[in-house]
Amino acid sequence: MLKPMSVVRQAVVADAGDEAGGAMAEGAAAGQAAAGRKILPIVEVVVLLAALLAPLVLQDYLTVFATRVIILALFALSFDLVWGYAGIMSFGQALFFGSAGYGVALLARDLDITNIFLVLPAGTLIGLTFALLLGGFLLLGRHPSSVIFVSLGTLTGSYAADRLARGWYYLGGQNGIPSIAPMSLGSYEFTEGPSFYYLVLGILVVVYLLCRFLVRSQFGLALAGLRENEQRIAFFGYKAQHLKAIIFAIGGAIAGLAGSLYAFHEGFVWPNMVGVVVSTQVVLYVLFGGSGTLIGAVIGTVIVEGVSFWLSDNYRDIWPIILGLLLLLVILFRPLGLISFVLGERERVGSFGASSRGTRDAP
Repeated sequence: MLKPMSVVRQAVVADAGDEAGGAMAEGAAAGQAAAGRKILPIVEVVVLLAALLAPLVLQDYLTVFATRVIILALFALSFDLVWGYAGIMSFGQALFFGSAGYGVALLARDLDITNIFLVLPAGTLIGLTFALLLGGFLLLGRHPSSVIFVSLGTLTGSYAADRLARGWYYLGGQNGIPSIAPMSLGSYEFTEGPSFYYLVLGILVVVYLLCRFLVRSQFGLALAGLRENEQRIAFFGYKAQHLKAIIFAIGGAIAGLAGSLYAFHEGFVWPNMVGVVVSTQVVLYVLFGGSGTLIGAVIGTVIVEGVSFWLSDNYRDIWPIILGLLLLLVILFRPLGLISFVLGERERVGSFGASSRGTRDAP
């Protein structure tokens, strides 16, 4: 049973205030947060407007690339929920992403099922199921699971899935499953271009709004408490591991949805989709943009993928080194991500309920 919001709010704000003191003193973000200004909605609107207008100014091949980036941004949202809000370091998020991709690819190949109202729910369900199984094993033991245990457990799951996919002939082995039929709605087929772009953008917006509602609800307040001080939340009577398992499953479902869209957009799936490389990639997206903000995950994905695309085209031999140095510099000097340039720590933690304003504005 969820406890009164005022009780948990005090714990979250107290811990967040202690840890945010240094961060709030940095630059303009600190001044804006202290003044109580809402920067987050402005950033969200600007990003949305840019996304809506992008196909009107981009060339066709860049629209295809932008579609892929939006799908990966949806994938990054799933990880930000798990890590940024619940503090679960999942190094196996690609397991849910890739397993859903393989699942819908098999539906299209073996059963000729490509209808959008069947394959997308199926992929979401696959991601949810795998997350429930793995999360139940790692999080719902007799004793609370440590961060290292969960990190290594998810990493092992992703690695095992990669090896399984490479060695299973039914899944295509090293070659994966190529030539997936296009996703369809009746007689209409979604192919690369503006139609697919706006489809995935609409899905991203809907999922983003649902996530925003979730993290600003009483359940989200409990998650913020888990991130700031899990022991104190447990003291208030919350079953911390159950909350973690729930958000872990929700993150898996979103990753499964993203994996389904990715499989149909690319037209094939391969073992790397469930492997460690993609799992690490999504961690970098969120680290770069800023965890615990949702919009930071989207911005991080866009910037990392955009810079990678530009560097690989202009510096083909050394672009991974340049990108790695850039990521390292951001993580070293802006540990809260690029979003921290405009967003203060208190706004990142969020406000909950009518009485939180006075608490937030208090020195």
